[in-house]
Order: sequence, then structure tokens, then C-alpha cells
Amino acid sequence: MLHRISAGALVLNENRLLLARHHSPGRYDFWAPPGGGVDEAEELETTAERETFEETGIRIEALRIAYIDELIDSDGRMVKFWFLARYLSGKIDVRSNPASGERIVEAGWFGRTDLPTGHVFPAVLRDDFWRRSREGFPAPVRLPLMTSIF
Repeated sequence: MLHRISAGALVLNENRLLLARHHSPGRYDFWAPPGGGVDEAEELETTAERETFEETGIRIEALRIAYIDELIDSDGRMVKFWFLARYLSGKIDVRSNPASGERIVEAGWFGRTDLPTGHVFPAVLRDDFWRRSREGFPAPVRLPLMTSIF
């Protein structure tokens, strides 16, 4: 079984969360915070910062781990570290993503009450994330092992 390490960023700006839409007609359509695979000796925080810029054009500072997420799919097992992150600068631009196979078609800032309809990954972004954000995320949360829907 192939194993993959990944890092992503939970970026809040004016109480709105940065999400990117991944869409390939007939294959998948979901929204998720920016993130992706760790490159060689790259630190997890650096991965979250790099992936956020590559996928959305937004510069951030990864602060601390909020969630540890584990997924199993047909390609193997992935462990993803979701970092709370601080917005630094930039405007959303999804056109320059260097990942050729990735289908990010749009991105945006969403409040708790206006999250996109359909699948938002990870599911904790619908409720748990907002509650823990108010509480200051006192400790990282390990999410249950899930089978990917893709």
C-alpha cells in the first residue's frame, strides 16, 4: 500500500475560510482548503504555505496543527496535517497552479453560513471547525480514519 504525507491550510480572513473547488466532470466535484503532498525534505508548515500559494495565489503563515486526517482510497493511504494559518497577502488566482493533473476551477472565501453546497472536505468544516476556532483550538484533533469518496 502506498503511503502519502500531505499538509493543508485552514486560512481565516475576516472570519471567512479559504476553499478551492476541485472539479473534473463525471469524476469529482468538491471544495477543500488548499493543500497537497510534501516534497522530499520539506517541512509540513512549508508544504501548507507552498500549496496555498500554488492553488490560490494567497500567501499565508502556517501556525499550528488543527486536525490530523487519515484517508484510504484506491491509491493507498494518506495522512494530512491541517494547519491553522494566518492570511498574509494576495488575491485569489487559480490559473497558475503547477500541478498538471489537478483540476482547481475556482476558489473563494466562505463564512460558516455560506459554505458551498455539495461536498466540503473535511466534513468538520461544516460545524466543528467553527466551534474550535472560537475556542482557539487548544489541541490538535485526530479525525477518524475514513475511506475517500473519490
